[in-house]
Amino acid sequence: MSTALVTHPDCLEHVNPPGHPEQVARLERILAALEGKALTRVNAPLVAEDDLLLVHPREYVNLIRGAAPTEGWAQLDGDTFMSPGSLAAAQRAAGGAVQAVDLVLRGEVSSAFVACRPPGHHAETSTAMGFCLFGTVAIAAKHALEHHGLSRVAIVDFDVHHGNGTQDLVESDARILFCSTHQSPLFPGTGHAHETGVDNNVLNVPLPDGTGSIKFREVMEGAVLPKIDEFAPELILVSAGFDAHQADPLAGMRLTEDDFAWVTEKICDLAATHCQGRVVTSLEGGYDLDALATSVAAHVDVLIRRGA
Repeated sequence: MSTALVTHPDCLEHVNPPGHPEQVARLERILAALEGKALTRVNAPLVAEDDLLLVHPREYVNLIRGAAPTEGWAQLDGDTFMSPGSLAAAQRAAGGAVQAVDLVLRGEVSSAFVACRPPGHHAETSTAMGFCLFGTVAIAAKHALEHHGLSRVAIVDFDVHHGNGTQDLVESDARILFCSTHQSPLFPGTGHAHETGVDNNVLNVPLPDGTGSIKFREVMEGAVLPKIDEFAPELILVSAGFDAHQADPLAGMRLTEDDFAWVTEKICDLAATHCQGRVVTSLEGGYDLDALATSVAAHVDVLIRRGA
């Protein structure tokens, strides 16, 4: 089976102010890097209201809709903005993740990469922050549970920043395992090892500034991968942030594209063991354009090869 690339031109219409690291060029460079690869290209739909309401209260969804400007920018917090195209882009990102889950669970593709923006893993239940409006991966996890009858879904987040939003949205649901490696101390200041969720369903592995390949692979093999193996998920979702790359300007970890390929391979191994190879990955961070493009290409190449 093939690997799906789920994206939409609307995700290029979310425009942050000049100089903002979460820029349109991120997605442009990713799509250029994936051009010509053996991918099934799928347009991300707008997310269904019922799926948004799986994790966000209606009052929050209405607040985000009401905040969307008709021109210029609306500033939601110190670094989170909306432009006229932001609402549709965020709806496509969440809808794309849901669509990817549907495709994989129906057996139409073996895996999927959701190349949409804005990212989602910092969006809490009723708070937009960290460039994020809706909890994309959390929505996809809840959709898999509620609409496909799954009982166990694992989320792996290797973005350099802790996915505080995803944790907030899933930590009270024992059907979801959330595992995060991230630099600490760093924005958003959450993700401590003592945060373990309602039923030991949260695993946070904070890593110091300067962490490179050896330590990253050590904690993955020593903590994260065994935790997922024990959980035996029926689907693995990935918050695929590439800002732990050594070239990224927003943090201080020292990974390379080879590390992202390696961890993708390990995730695919677990998926092959427990869930018929079913993996859905969704773009989060990554702010050096060259490093982002090469890292995404390395990540997706593994998905393609493992699904062939």
